[in-house]
Amino acid sequence: MKYLSIADDVQLGKDVKLANFINLYGCAIDDGTRIGAFVEIQKNASVGKNCKIQSHTFICEGVMIGDNVFIGHNVTFINDKYPRATNPDGGMQTEADWTVEPTVVKRGASIGSGATILGNVTIGENAIVGAGSLVTKDVLPGTIVAGNPARLMRKIETEAKTQ
Repeated sequence: MKYLSIADDVQLGKDVKLANFINLYGCAIDDGTRIGAFVEIQKNASVGKNCKIQSHTFICEGVMIGDNVFIGHNVTFINDKYPRATNPDGGMQTEADWTVEPTVVKRGASIGSGATILGNVTIGENAIVGAGSLVTKDVLPGTIVAGNPARLMRKIETEAKTQ
């Protein structure tokens, strides 16, 4: 593959599919996951098995994505409540000047294109986040949220299997 930036400390599982123009460092990506073009996944982030990460997505430090998760195009995760370039004295901030706000996306969840996920939230198992949503608080398992800020739309109805 051309134009891949994959650091030596990246852990890739079996049968991971990587598009061109991606940047991976210090992260772990489990078996069978597909990563689209123009995706960055930072250190101390993890992506589970059989996930699909669409193009132009940014997964920052502290994001933990479970198995079978779909992340749409241009999804952005945020891990800092009060981002600043400099300290009060005017000096540039370093990693020592802030704390990572972790984010967890549970198994089977789907996040629509263009969504922004703030730090310190959990998106529950099999939940759906609508395209363009701004997620500011936890999303319950098996629910659909949408909007800015994201609000509960409804629970996901499960169909009984007929035999």
